[in-house]
Amino acid sequence: VIMCKSINFDLMSPQEREAIEYSYQGFLNSLYYPVQIFMRSQKVDMRPYLEKLNKIRTEQDNMLLALLMEDYIAFLSDISQQTNIMDKNFYVVIQYPEPNEEDIKNTLKTSKNFFTGMAGLFGGQENKTPHVVINEATLETAKTELRNRVQATLQGLMECGVQSIPLDTQELIELYYDAYNPDTATRQHLKAFDELGAPYVSKGTGNAPQPELDRSLLWQS
Repeated sequence: VIMCKSINFDLMSPQEREAIEYSYQGFLNSLYYPVQIFMRSQKVDMRPYLEKLNKIRTEQDNMLLALLMEDYIAFLSDISQQTNIMDKNFYVVIQYPEPNEEDIKNTLKTSKNFFTGMAGLFGGQENKTPHVVINEATLETAKTELRNRVQATLQGLMECGVQSIPLDTQELIELYYDAYNPDTATRQHLKAFDELGAPYVSKGTGNAPQPELDRSLLWQS
């Protein structure tokens, strides 16, 4: 799952909009695998922000600024109580391999056998559930192909001017939890986009050591 940062299309000039549209068209035409675009709206919990403002107001020495902040806090409190302040996040979902009907049937059958075997285990019956074995070569092939698809998607989005980054395990857990528990997960937010990071390789300063070449030059001299 790749998290994408939105761009303000309305503030762009006609030439910039046309360039973005052509880039997005090229990105879609370059895809050789299916993707899912997931847009999620979430209610924003204003309490942490209001608590922070209240703390700043109590520490404010300037009486005028303190009064202005108090009016602003009251305004935000009224707005949050009268309307739902929503935040929208955008994701691109990539999968490998593509599921088919036979894969779904096998998955359901394996899941049924698993729970039947667990019931037999706790019931004192013999556990005849077959073990699920993953071929290591197949797994490595899938990981490599999925990694290539993610990199191609990131490159295509970057050409459209959209910053994006793949989610790690913890961020995926939070996304799943928020999506399936929208009422109870109001305060369970993902990290801010600017706080997300990914490892990258850059060229260091100076030249790389070449001991073989150095010895050859020393011998010639």
